[in-house]
Amino acid sequence: MDRTERFYKIDQLLKSRRMVPLSVFITELGVSRSTVKRDIEYLRDRLLAPIVWDRSARGYRFDTAKRGDDARQTLPGLWFNASEVHALLTMEHLLSSLQPGLLSAQIEPLRSRIHRLLDGRDHASDEVLRRVRVLNMASRPVALKNFETVASAVLGRRRLHIDHYNRRTDATVSREVSPQRLVHYRDNWYLDAWCHLRDALRSFAVDAIVAAKLVDRKAKTAADNTLDKELGTSYGIFAGRRTQTAVLRFSPDCSRWVSGEVWHPRQESEFDNEGYLVLRIPYSKDTELLMDILRYGPDVEVIGPRSLRDKLRLRLEQTQKLYGK
Repeated sequence: MDRTERFYKIDQLLKSRRMVPLSVFITELGVSRSTVKRDIEYLRDRLLAPIVWDRSARGYRFDTAKRGDDARQTLPGLWFNASEVHALLTMEHLLSSLQPGLLSAQIEPLRSRIHRLLDGRDHASDEVLRRVRVLNMASRPVALKNFETVASAVLGRRRLHIDHYNRRTDATVSREVSPQRLVHYRDNWYLDAWCHLRDALRSFAVDAIVAAKLVDRKAKTAADNTLDKELGTSYGIFAGRRTQTAVLRFSPDCSRWVSGEVWHPRQESEFDNEGYLVLRIPYSKDTELLMDILRYGPDVEVIGPRSLRDKLRLRLEQTQKLYGK
């Protein structure tokens, strides 16, 4: 019987009996007196199991005052093995690193519990945190108060009144929206919502929300397939229902990298007879697509559509003017 099995057995014995003498633990677990005591000490100190020694009855029992009515509180986290706990802590670290401090208040209780579970194992929690790094290269800071208000509205299905700054027009617009979902995309947060001003689905950069206030009205809910059709089928965060297909041709050298990249879940790719990678990507608005294409400079050619090719040519001509001939 391994250590985890012994923990479950200890839990089972304490649940089935009002009092468990040390001799019963030794017999049922098939281990020494010192091992039983170490296991119980670990359960109390690391997993916060409310196990007490009753001196008058000469046995162990649960402290019902601390345990509460929910039996699942007995051994919190015991159902995770070492590998699963490491995975949980890694995911917690990834989540907290999306923007330091953004979700710390909500995550901290879980984080403390996981740290206790890991300490004393082969890899301490500090070692996991030291070996996992998340670098946010182009993230834009989000006001904690606004994020919490937006997240509350998303989960509570409440409407929001937001003041949203439009970087393109340099104007701030007030709108009432029905939040649908939060999206973390390329190191930044976006709110998919039904805009009651435009009577349509829109995506808002959360960092551009300068003020957010809950409205005491139930949010309008859009079906998942509607959200996907409107905001999730074409390229990037600048999505929309009406899509075109960009056809891009990458040089053989560049294809070694691009062939392993996912630009869109519905992309199609193939190599032509000359070793060039031909990538087909659905898109609606071309803002973000053009930025990605420009990253590859002379290693990519826009085959179609003609409108996308012309816009790219204009961008390149404008760039050339900055540096002269």
